[in-house]
Amino acid sequence: MKIQQGDISMIGKLLIEGKMKLTEKGIGEKQGAETGSVLKINRDYIDSLMIETRVIDSVQATTEMNLFEETFATPVMVAPLSGLGGICSNPMLAIAKGAVAAGAVMWVGIGDEIELKNIIKTGVKTIKIIKPYKDNNLIFKKIAQAEKDGAFAVGMDIIFSFGGKRGDGLIRADLMGPKTLSEIMSFVKATKLPFILKGILSEHDAKKALEAGVAAIVVSHHGGGVLDYAVPPLKVLPLIANVIDKKIPIFVDCGITRGTDVFKALALGASGVLIGATVMVGLANGEAEGVQKIITGTNEELRRTMNLTGSSDLHKIDPEVIWH
Repeated sequence: MKIQQGDISMIGKLLIEGKMKLTEKGIGEKQGAETGSVLKINRDYIDSLMIETRVIDSVQATTEMNLFEETFATPVMVAPLSGLGGICSNPMLAIAKGAVAAGAVMWVGIGDEIELKNIIKTGVKTIKIIKPYKDNNLIFKKIAQAEKDGAFAVGMDIIFSFGGKRGDGLIRADLMGPKTLSEIMSFVKATKLPFILKGILSEHDAKKALEAGVAAIVVSHHGGGVLDYAVPPLKVLPLIANVIDKKIPIFVDCGITRGTDVFKALALGASGVLIGATVMVGLANGEAEGVQKIITGTNEELRRTMNLTGSSDLHKIDPEVIWH
């Protein structure tokens, strides 16, 4: 699945064709909570951010990301996805193969242990995210399974503590429950793996995440599927980054679709991003190779933006190149 250099300019075409194929399979755009307004608010905010150029003395940028003593080709990672059986056979394995070929990290969510083992066997570095089940024993069991099976890191989708929403319908709310700071600390201590909290959307929770001793956080509103009118992750990201003060990595997701979106997130304080919707599009339009093309193409768009802003690596992106 070697991607030719000329292919990186084809991501726009891939996105269009993939969306058409998803529609043909009866898979539409993601529906947000209640009115769905959060999706538009989020996209409008990302689009409101503009980028200035700094080309004099600029050099070809490297997009390598260092995470938990490993080096990856890109800060663009696969978000935890599920329910993709309508797209192709063995969708999670296809995504894993595409991610490892692109030199990217893969995050996984709901799925059984056999699926997790098969994903890890592809060689992709895998981060297992666990829902905040009411049953803490189940959480400890899943943490232990992830560690035993060779996961790269493990974590919890903390924003899902009261379940999710699609329109006015609740999702898994009866199985979930909020967690105290003490409980989160117990999850952190239960594993030798880095423990990550996904779904941080305030300075308040960022401070508590640091207190809990987590290894990283993900700034996220769960794709608009939890709280209507939730603040866009990129809007609150600089405030959270100020709280974290580079003590641990910060990742961000929700609505990241092109390389310029990735750049904006990095400039505002993120260490990397998670993409989900475009991975589904790549999966629909080429399975593993389609996923690889989406990740690689998004990364090359990021690299070009870095080149044009004098950003030689991920640590040398000046936030002042972003205009609000």
